[in-house]
Amino acid sequence: MSLYKESGVDIEEGYRSVSMIKEHAKRTQIPGVLNSIGSFAGMFELGQYKNPVIVSGTDGVGTKLEIAIRMKKYDTVGIDCVAMCVNDILCHGAKPIFFLDYIGCGKLEAEVAADLVKGVSEGCLQSNCALLGGETAEMPGFYKHGDYDIAGFAVGVVEKDEIIDGSDIENGDILIGIESSGVHSNGYSLVRKLIPDINIDFNGAPIGETLLTPTRIYVKPVLDILQKVKVRGMAHITGGGFIENIPRMFKKNQRAVINKASYKVPAIFKYLMECGVKEEEMYNTYNMGIGYIMCVAKEDAAKVMSLLKEYDLNSYEIGYVEEGEGVCLK
Repeated sequence: MSLYKESGVDIEEGYRSVSMIKEHAKRTQIPGVLNSIGSFAGMFELGQYKNPVIVSGTDGVGTKLEIAIRMKKYDTVGIDCVAMCVNDILCHGAKPIFFLDYIGCGKLEAEVAADLVKGVSEGCLQSNCALLGGETAEMPGFYKHGDYDIAGFAVGVVEKDEIIDGSDIENGDILIGIESSGVHSNGYSLVRKLIPDINIDFNGAPIGETLLTPTRIYVKPVLDILQKVKVRGMAHITGGGFIENIPRMFKKNQRAVINKASYKVPAIFKYLMECGVKEEEMYNTYNMGIGYIMCVAKEDAAKVMSLLKEYDLNSYEIGYVEEGEGVCLK
């Protein structure tokens, strides 16, 4: 066998894919980008910082991709990929500056790869960061034909004296919960087990459409708030739900007291409970309608919620901080 194509790798399709992807990446260029996709590495100039700290995070989309593949809808999961990374580094006050992605597949189809990167570029636009580069790997015999995987990592920057690490949190501080857009990108192994038929009706449309709603990106409103309010801690509610993620913002012997009745749990989570998941497990797996939490002094809570409203985001005073450990749901 002498031709790479005969082994299952189509170089020409790869070239076509790169050509299509470049157009999506070009949309995300921001000040600081020094070169374009096609070089061996991406370059970004930090600019004027007194004592910059680089903050990075990496993640993938997980088995939510299987729903995208079954629905043949590939242009939203890239948003999830970006969201999972930028929302994480945002928790420490970092401004995302660039993102790189990785796509793996068994048989490269340029249109599918371009749709995946279209979603990535949309996520970068929502985060005001640049898609600086990436990799598309065609691996026949490793991935099945039709299978795709996508992951990535974000790099952000924050002044060292502006890092948010939870050390300023005081007992009595208020927890502001910001609405999620749905299930986001966690717990889909359980979702797929509970809902094997993604075409069943849910609120007048196939439930798969609801399940593919992309993860909300909180970068722009949160960075705006950080310029106007002293935020003491933040948490991105991902895998592990309330129980695992909220305590990650604390550095001292503190716990979160959450009032479950402080907001309305979205219908998709109620449906999952009707499928047989206990409420306790739901709060230990899913975001339950709250995708991001900000911890502020009591006197700042109303201002934060007002600022979020300017971004058309619903937010709720969902609880407070007290001495202890973990999370108390009541």
